[in-house]
This record gives sequence, structure tokens and C-alpha cells, in this order.
Amino acid sequence: MKVAVVGRGNVGGGLADLWEKAGHDVTRIGSDGGDVSDAEAVLFALPGGAIADAFDKVTGLDGKTVIDATNLIGAEPPDGFASNAEFVKSKTGGPTAKSFNINFANIYDRISEARATPSNIWCGDDEARDVVEQLNRDAGFDPVYAGPLENAHAQEELLKLVFAVNQGGMGPFFYRMAPPDQL
Repeated sequence: MKVAVVGRGNVGGGLADLWEKAGHDVTRIGSDGGDVSDAEAVLFALPGGAIADAFDKVTGLDGKTVIDATNLIGAEPPDGFASNAEFVKSKTGGPTAKSFNINFANIYDRISEARATPSNIWCGDDEARDVVEQLNRDAGFDPVYAGPLENAHAQEELLKLVFAVNQGGMGPFFYRMAPPDQL
């Protein structure tokens, strides 16, 4: 799959590395922007408050499957939107999902050490499901569907609790959500 990653930090760079290892053709785009016309999927992995500005610099998004991996720590979604993911959907018009914002990017290199496949929560449009779940699996995660895009706000809020667990002494961690017979 051809994937464009907007953001070269821990999340964007880490996922780009994992996807390249899985055989995807990845284009990395930084804060200077670029054209994503050739991509089948686009990941936005920027600071949450930078999402609106990114749309001034990234072209070729119309109708693409777009994944919002931003977090709103210290930021709010653009005016009129409950979440960054819903803002992204308004700009692209294509299948949109919220994913890859509830795992610690600084331990992506330790996914293979996990006893069980770590989970990754995502929510979004049904039309995005095949792409989002494939990219989750190819990054080493078991995708956990959390409903439609309207749930993106709740997913963004969940990060506060995840950070509290991290700061409470556990440090960066993976999580696993599964039926009892899979634990």
C-alpha cells in the first residue's frame, strides 16, 4: 500500500519505519508539507494544535483514507468540531479514522517483545476499516474498533487517563483488549 505520513516525530517516524518493514511504500512529509496524491492512505501525526495549519501545506487529500493520530494535550480541536478527526473529515471528504494516538511511540521498537499482540483502539468510518485495520496489523497491533468517527472525542479524552497510568509509575506501556479466551 502507498502511505503518506505527515509528521516525522516519534509517532509518524515510528509508524513509517514499521510500515516500511512490513512492505508498504511510505512517503514521509514534514512540516513544510507536500503532495500526497499518489498515496492510498494518509496519516497525520502532528501536535494536535497544528492540524489546521497542516491543511494549508498538504495537497492531494481529496477522497483519500485519512488517519488522524494527533493528540490534544494542551490544545483544542478547531472551532466547531468535537475532535481533530471530525475536522480532518470536513477537510478531506474521504474515509476518516482516529487511530495510533493511544500507544506510546517511544516503545514501538518493543512491540515484538510483547507476550500477546498489543491492542490499538481506533474509531472511524466503515469505509476506512480495511485500510486502518491492515495498517494496525502491519505495525504489530491488534485493531480494536471503538465505533464511528463521532467517538473520536472520547478517544482523544482517553489519552488523559493513559498518561495518568504512565505517570503513576507504570511508565510507557502497551495494552490488550480481548475476550477472556484470548487473554
